[in-house]
Amino acid sequence: MDALMKDAALATGTYTATVLRSLFGAAIIAPFWLLQRTGWPTRSVFKLHIERGIISAFMALSFFFALTKLPLAEAIAISFVAPLIALYFARVLLGEEIQPKAIYASILGFVGTLVIVGGKFGRGDMTADVWLGVASLGFSAVLYAYNFVVIRRQSQVAGPVEIATFHSGIGGLVLLLFAPFLATVPQTGALIMIAGAGALTAIGAMAIAWAYARSEAQALVPIEYTGFLWASLLGWLFFREPVTLPTLAGTALIVTGCWIATRKPRIQPAAAAG
Repeated sequence: MDALMKDAALATGTYTATVLRSLFGAAIIAPFWLLQRTGWPTRSVFKLHIERGIISAFMALSFFFALTKLPLAEAIAISFVAPLIALYFARVLLGEEIQPKAIYASILGFVGTLVIVGGKFGRGDMTADVWLGVASLGFSAVLYAYNFVVIRRQSQVAGPVEIATFHSGIGGLVLLLFAPFLATVPQTGALIMIAGAGALTAIGAMAIAWAYARSEAQALVPIEYTGFLWASLLGWLFFREPVTLPTLAGTALIVTGCWIATRKPRIQPAAAAG
């Protein structure tokens, strides 16, 4: 989906590609939600849908803008700091205690990000556009971290199809408010890519909601790291983007930090028997 959106954003502009992706996604999934005949969500559930829809709208817009400024693999790698930021949101919003290992993990993640950015410095690639992309990606990562907290609550009170419908629908409506100022006319080729991204968005939103309703976030977060492999492959196939050594090294540090933060302590046999 990210590869399709990068291609579409470069062709027709980030805003148009992002808002159309949300609207396409909502149009694809909404009929399935209506067929379920579950009725309109309660007020408390609807507030969660609105909250996540607004977060997702600006999270996606800033992330896809960053993709137009950075290689796909580098952008995905830097975005991996989001689970570490989520630990601090969990402390503030959910009252969870921050363990010392989470602090060490955050330091590793920060160093990993510096390694990736430093690699671009070493190659002389840190142009104003790249700085803009990194800043946009940082903003998106903060929103994505907050999104972790919201989706966990949301997935406990609503089904995957309902969540996917409101995720795309509310996000699209929020972004549509800026159409008079930012919209462009997309070409047919861009529309096809955006429609494909919209379908993948709907499927992905349902899959994520289904997973978060059945497992803890700390068990699911590490699976997100496989996204780097796909980003590397698709970045090369779509855009001929090479994966540099600093990107690999920085990704390893970030992933290690996230693994430290999310792994469970080993239960001793005696304690388990007791």
